[in-house]
Amino acid sequence: MKIFKKKNYGQIYTAPLMFWITVFFVIPILIIFVFSFLKKSYTGGVLPQFSLDAYGALANPQFVKVVLKTLFISIVASIFTVLLAIPTSYYIARSKYKDILLFLIIIPFWTNFLIRIYAWIAILGNNGFVNNFLINIGLIEEHVQLLYNQWAVIIVIVYAYLPFAILPLYSTIEKFDFSLLEAARDLGATKFQSIMKVMIPNIKPGITTAVLFTFIPAFGNYAIPEIVGGKDSVMVGNIIANQLRVVRNWPLSASISVVLTVLTTIGVLLFVQLNKSKTDEIRKIKEDV
Repeated sequence: MKIFKKKNYGQIYTAPLMFWITVFFVIPILIIFVFSFLKKSYTGGVLPQFSLDAYGALANPQFVKVVLKTLFISIVASIFTVLLAIPTSYYIARSKYKDILLFLIIIPFWTNFLIRIYAWIAILGNNGFVNNFLINIGLIEEHVQLLYNQWAVIIVIVYAYLPFAILPLYSTIEKFDFSLLEAARDLGATKFQSIMKVMIPNIKPGITTAVLFTFIPAFGNYAIPEIVGGKDSVMVGNIIANQLRVVRNWPLSASISVVLTVLTTIGVLLFVQLNKSKTDEIRKIKEDV
């Protein structure tokens, strides 16, 4: 009687995924990394000569200022996005119309991203909906400049990435045992206390995912500050695009991209590790109890 050994087809199943990641992620990153160490060509592109000029140019105080401004906008937008996403996800998870509400959350993905950004010009512009509404109700007498500043960029970033924060949070909150909130209320906690001390610690994986899904694309965003931002809201993505299209300094744009990737990766790893440590600490406390 022959004994048939069970073959491991795992590598075969993951081959298409690994091919996709290699071709569309690993190789482009390597090309950018190599370009960052080459010399700029006067006609655009690069020369096959090793150079650190691109990284030396990053010490420019103006570039550091743009990085700090980008970091500020990304952090503030991520905070507002998550603060809006948590109650929204909670309401959807407890609603009997969750399928309809989730459908409404997904609808914006059916519209082109740029069209949705341009729509905010009609909302926040000097002759836009918000200004006209405030004038009609007598709250203001003249148009207020709501566009072309960093707060307009933050508002549009929150709008653009809010669905990306709601979906993972909803997935986590839906699995939460809501009877724990009732138990906390029975033990004397207020509704707010039960949510903050019982639900929030248990949905931290969803919160972590929501922060990452918001912060990472916001940090490298180009279109939003380009369309609704002004001179005081230039972000790193705009600098990269300008170096590629206008200045045609490929090594500098590549070096900025490398630094941006490294900083983002380090930040993400630290954030995940911090949340993991807190989660392990909470789990240990529960086990001791």
